[in-house]
Amino acid sequence: MTAQRGTVTRTEEVFDELRAELLNLNGQYAPGQRLKLLDLAQRFSASLSVIREALTRLAEQGLLVATPQRGFSVRELSVPDLADLTQVRVQIESLALRQAVALGDVAWETTVVATHHTLERTPVADDTGQFNEGWSVAHRAFHQALVAGCGSPRLAEIATSLRDCAELYRRWYWVLTDDHARNVPAEHRGLRDLAVGRDADAAVELLTEHIERAPRELIAYANQHDYPRLGADGGLSRSEPG
Repeated sequence: MTAQRGTVTRTEEVFDELRAELLNLNGQYAPGQRLKLLDLAQRFSASLSVIREALTRLAEQGLLVATPQRGFSVRELSVPDLADLTQVRVQIESLALRQAVALGDVAWETTVVATHHTLERTPVADDTGQFNEGWSVAHRAFHQALVAGCGSPRLAEIATSLRDCAELYRRWYWVLTDDHARNVPAEHRGLRDLAVGRDADAAVELLTEHIERAPRELIAYANQHDYPRLGADGGLSRSEPG
């Protein structure tokens, strides 16, 4: 039992470090880059099973792609993929939120309010001006709480999984676009109030705009500036604007 807990802990450590590196747009990993299990095992002084489990979890979150016979590679960002992901997210999260508003109990309301309280008091940037990963954790917890009252653990899990898959695109949005007119805290307050106030139609309408805005701005930026460039395969690269 102790050995098993140790393996789980080591997997978590590898997962957390690799996830942070993959979400660092100025880091060492480029879209499409293959990851070598042996190299990672040596780097982390971990077993191949630990590395494989961590990479599998990262693939589940949409940061890596698992290909039979080829292993794992960094997901290539593309406008078609972003558009498809956004459409599906709107459909699934809207359904989950609408059911949560109808079925959620007082405990659900309490969790929505509590997670929003944490989110609103967690700064987006840390003391050095860098992105605060704690905000990302609080943001995920709030959106997870919104749909948790839907009455279907499977539906809630799918909604959260799709949101996780969009995390890398959100990082590109924050880095590349100039969307200063957006008031994200106000959007989150609105979602809290409409959900707890049981206004399903207005909550879904706000959630839809909340989900669609970043992809819309990012796609517009890619089309207008050719940055990151769209290659022949639709992948987004890190090349400098020409």
